[in-house]
Amino acid sequence: MNTVLITGCSSGFGLDAASYFLDRDWSVIATMRNPRDDLLPPSDRLRILPLDVTDADSIAQAVEAAGPIDVLVNNAGVGQVSPLEGVSMAKIRELFETNTLGTIAMTQAVLPQLREQRSGVVVNVTSGVTFHPLPLMSIYTASKAAVNAFTESLALELEPFGVRVRIVIPGRAPETPFGENARGRMGMNIPEPYTDVAAQVFRRFQSGGPITHSRDVSEAVWRAATDPACPMRLPAGADAVARATSH
Repeated sequence: MNTVLITGCSSGFGLDAASYFLDRDWSVIATMRNPRDDLLPPSDRLRILPLDVTDADSIAQAVEAAGPIDVLVNNAGVGQVSPLEGVSMAKIRELFETNTLGTIAMTQAVLPQLREQRSGVVVNVTSGVTFHPLPLMSIYTASKAAVNAFTESLALELEPFGVRVRIVIPGRAPETPFGENARGRMGMNIPEPYTDVAAQVFRRFQSGGPITHSRDVSEAVWRAATDPACPMRLPAGADAVARATSH
């Protein structure tokens, strides 16, 4: 039985991906900062572990408790919408610690076993803003673009060991609590000179058009995990596919 470890499973993409793999008879290790047993149906193929990807001890404990895995899905992340002038360096570092360094640290922690077994897949979930830059998202975009570059280089060095590394790139997903969680954790400060720019951005967020659903992302993660012919960058969601085509 194949085993997947997914980070950031308390809501949104991670929670849906955990359910998706469970429905396909995989063993699932669902990790989250504050574990909850009521988010997924009970299963003898499911384990829920605490994990803070910004904490080295937490990573080491989770990887040890997980045991052998076949796939790592780095999904944990936090968003941020704010002009650069409205963000403290402390908040910028916090965002990079989760989105970028957390992904790198988790990958580094599981690589010895994947390399030794000469098989396995690492799937890194980034963002469609790396296809289509938007104002007020410079820091978030930078954190995700860094993961894209990291992934593409890492894939080359791990290929000789039979380990695949791929990127899933979701679009805008208003149905998930990602934006609300981001505001709660990172806050939002719009300096007065940027109020008009911010108003335009928020109107764009609320406009209609194609969006990404959590199931779009789960399907893309599944393909990245199970299809050796999957391309390096796999857009997930109608809007992300459209952006990737025009990129």
